[in-house]
Amino acid sequence: MPNFETAIQPYVNQELDTRLEPLYRILIHNDEVTPYDYVIRILERVFLLSEEIADHVAWMAHNEGVAIVLIRPRYEAEKLISVAYTAARADGYPLTFSMEPEE
Repeated sequence: MPNFETAIQPYVNQELDTRLEPLYRILIHNDEVTPYDYVIRILERVFLLSEEIADHVAWMAHNEGVAIVLIRPRYEAEKLISVAYTAARADGYPLTFSMEPEE
């Protein structure tokens, strides 16, 4: 008979276990060059936001100058920002993201 207790143990990669890491806010900054619909596409594709939430974040950044996209552990926040930055530059847009510690 199989031992189900050992078969169901989840795999945890200790190097990437981020449960105890401090959290960071990923911020998007408004600019006057990047089209609004492009911003929404990046938010949906890179940050996996729904269309409704992506539109809300883009609208907030447009009106306030900056908006919170997500809150993630530092490693994940840095990776997402890097992917978004690279995609925007490849498409010729100056879309900017930053991060700050969550308090």
